[in-house]
Amino acid sequence: MPPDRPLVVVLGATGTIGRATCAELLARGKRVTCLLRAPAQAGVLPDGVETRLADLADSTGLARILAGLGPPEAVISCMASRSGRPRDAWAVDHAAHMVALEAAQSAGAGQFVLLSAICVQKPLLEFQRAKLAFEAALQASGMAWSIVRPTAFFKSLSGQVARVQAGRPFLVFGDGTRTACKPISDRDLACYLVDCIGAPERTGHILPIGGPGPALTPRAQGEMLFDLLGRPARFKHVPVALMDAIVAGLGLAGRVNGRMAEKAEFARIGRYYATESMLVWDAKSGRYDADATPEFGQDSLRDHYAAMIRGDLRADLGDHALF
Repeated sequence: MPPDRPLVVVLGATGTIGRATCAELLARGKRVTCLLRAPAQAGVLPDGVETRLADLADSTGLARILAGLGPPEAVISCMASRSGRPRDAWAVDHAAHMVALEAAQSAGAGQFVLLSAICVQKPLLEFQRAKLAFEAALQASGMAWSIVRPTAFFKSLSGQVARVQAGRPFLVFGDGTRTACKPISDRDLACYLVDCIGAPERTGHILPIGGPGPALTPRAQGEMLFDLLGRPARFKHVPVALMDAIVAGLGLAGRVNGRMAEKAEFARIGRYYATESMLVWDAKSGRYDADATPEFGQDSLRDHYAAMIRGDLRADLGDHALF
């Protein structure tokens, strides 16, 4: 007999957002199956999820796995390349997703919910182009879809907490006001992703989303940290021109050395996040628009910082820390 709980298949479940999404699905009474690359990954998942080992380069094998589960109500992908290397980006953000999409269609999945990124609005980097290529394929697939493009994550803005606690200045590029974002917590983003399932107003749409406002500049983030610590704000200003010189130098070296080419791409990624806001881009006016960036959730970056300072939580920075 088929299970009476709706099945949702989750890709990228072992990351912090994937784990939060699994927890939210379980709290809503869903049957959750996570596709994993290795058995050891199951140890970080919430109790109550089912797991299947899957090779996302094997379309036939993945289709067989999904067919054995029964038609999913939805497939939610929180999967993304971790390194930013062009090869990894095209392998994960595009190729692996194409295999998953084909298998989801073959299994009769009702909807495909994709966690993308707001930075693809201005695609200057290879991982952004890979994400956009899959977004286009998903939209043309004929199945119901929702593409969620969040702004900055709390974890991506947590890399300097320990630095400031240790008495060092907060690093900013330029004067620290060139960029801004509306950061969103893993828990709030997970809730938003799950809310997309079966929601007509979110189906067939690209959905930029941020956390509760207002938009915060890097300088405002630093001032927040110092205020929580009860210390006067201290900043170290890094010229954007310095990053330009690093990118140019590595780019030249990368023409003859593959390792330097990878380093050049990492430097371009760093420069991008140092100079581009994670807000909705208004192409007509040529500017980022905080007012046009939707807000969702209850968790604030200030409360997140306070919890880190108290030692109540530790941010799993992974590849999200710029500094």
